[in-house]
Amino acid sequence: MNATLLIGQYWMAQVPEVAATDGSSVSVLRQFVVYGGWITWCVLIPLSVATIALAIHYLTILRRAAQSPASLARALVTAARRGQVRRILEITRQDDTMLGQAAYAGLSQLRAGRDTARAAIDEAVGERATKLFRKIEYLNVIGNVSPMIGLLGTVLGMIKAFGRIFAAAGGMPEPGKLAGDIAVALVTTFWGILIAIPALTAFALFRNRIDAFAAECVKLCDSLVSLVPEEEPPAEPAAGASPAQASVGP
Repeated sequence: MNATLLIGQYWMAQVPEVAATDGSSVSVLRQFVVYGGWITWCVLIPLSVATIALAIHYLTILRRAAQSPASLARALVTAARRGQVRRILEITRQDDTMLGQAAYAGLSQLRAGRDTARAAIDEAVGERATKLFRKIEYLNVIGNVSPMIGLLGTVLGMIKAFGRIFAAAGGMPEPGKLAGDIAVALVTTFWGILIAIPALTAFALFRNRIDAFAAECVKLCDSLVSLVPEEEPPAEPAAGASPAQASVGP
């Protein structure tokens, strides 16, 4: 009986703590969302959702399997060691990866010389990397604009706060409304910084990943150009000779 009474007293003592915990969570929601005003609801929170969505999307496309797959690299190296230039062109003609496009651009220009092939590789890799940089630029824009939007909310909140003090004409303005204006000023700044930090961090990481993929593709394609034999262009017929004579040869 005493044990049951002690257990009941223990649980009754825990109820206020649970209620306080729930109350604090609701208070945090009001402080960081509700008090932020329309700038937080309509602009900053949607920007935070867009940042998360873009980061997830870029994680799916900026993968090694999507830009420089290991299986394709092994197939290209094997074909290059065997001197199968046509095989490499067949594999990479319809390939949409960075490695496939670079290999096709380089090996298709091999007849013009190895230097021309390497220049074509650099051009193809640079074009693909530029397209990827343009995609991730949205994160850079969000990371730079969101603090400015937060600063706009800060300025609006402070203007309202000082306007209430001025309207009081030397008296004390309503504390609740004054605190609401100051809350808007602080919460919008909080959200602007909160969005900018992960957005700019993700942009830097994705940019470095694109640079790494581009360097790997150039290096691998250069090795392919060095492995395969350089094909010579067909001989030009001699001046004054008929096509039949040129085709027979000595």
